[in-house]
Formats: sequence, structure tokens, C-alpha cells
Amino acid sequence: MRGLPRHTELIDGSLVFVSPQRKWHGRVIDLLKDELKRQAPPHLRADREMAVRLGERQVPEPDVLVVTAEAYDREEPGTYYFPEDLVLAVEAVSPDSEERDRGNKPAKYAAAGIKHFWRVEQDDGRTIVYVYQLDPATGSYVPTGIHHDRLKLTLPFDIDIDIDLTSLGTLRRPPGPGAL
Repeated sequence: MRGLPRHTELIDGSLVFVSPQRKWHGRVIDLLKDELKRQAPPHLRADREMAVRLGERQVPEPDVLVVTAEAYDREEPGTYYFPEDLVLAVEAVSPDSEERDRGNKPAKYAAAGIKHFWRVEQDDGRTIVYVYQLDPATGSYVPTGIHHDRLKLTLPFDIDIDIDLTSLGTLRRPPGPGAL
């Protein structure tokens, strides 16, 4: 969307200005994008923070996306993907995006037919990935797993990712007062 700050989303016809993210958010996005890029089969590509045009009033920006190679290499449109281009949408939840990332955006991705969705959260310094798959009978996502430390899946393709970010320097909560 021209003339607007980077990472502005259009949700239900309203502009959503994304606030600055925490270190964990950037690190988990980098890790997932890099690992998905490395592990994806030749006909798929990983990308990050690109808009998806779900409709006239719906242009969200998933944190990480896996798209077809054809869509990735396509010159136009150069600022967004179409829902049919996506194999996977990933949202890393931040305090200011909880409602959108847990409810609104997954419902819109499912309604658009995006087959796989991951919600990534942090709990006391640990990364947790909630994995969902589109149920064709209901048109909504159903949970297929909750992953701590390691994400090992066979859909949408074979994936094995160490999601323990402590090795990347992600800070855990400091000990409470008086702790040694």
C-alpha cells in the first residue's frame, strides 16, 4: 500500500499500523524463514512479511509465508501474493497483535483457503508453535499439534526445525529479585 508506513495491514477495511516488535519476534521470524527456505522442496519458496490480498478490504501481512516458486518469481504484482499462492502462513504473536494473530487473521486465512497455518508464541522464554490444517468440510482450521523446542512435521512438506532460540541469544526472563 503506497504512501503508508512499512508493514501496514488492511483488516476489515481498516488500516492497522504495526508497532515496533520485540527481539524475540524478529529472531523467530528469521529462524523460521531461513529454515523453511532451506528445507522447502524445489517448487516452494519461503518469504517474510509480504502482503496477501484476500479481498478488497483484507490485505494482511503474515510474518512468514511459504509460496509456490511460480508466485515467488512472478514480477507483478510485486507487493503482494494471492491466497492461492500460499501453502503456509505463519504469525508470530506479540502483545499488541494477540487478538489479530489468534483469531481474526487465522479465520481470514482459512476462509481464503490457505491450507496450513502456524501460530508462534513465546512462553517464559520458550518458543511454542501451534500448527493448524484447513478442514475442507468446515472451511476452518483444526489443530494438528503443539510443538516445544523442536518442530517436526510432514505437512506441508518434511520439516525439522530446532525452535529453541536460546542458542541464538534470545534472552530468557531474568531471575526474580534476590535470585543468584
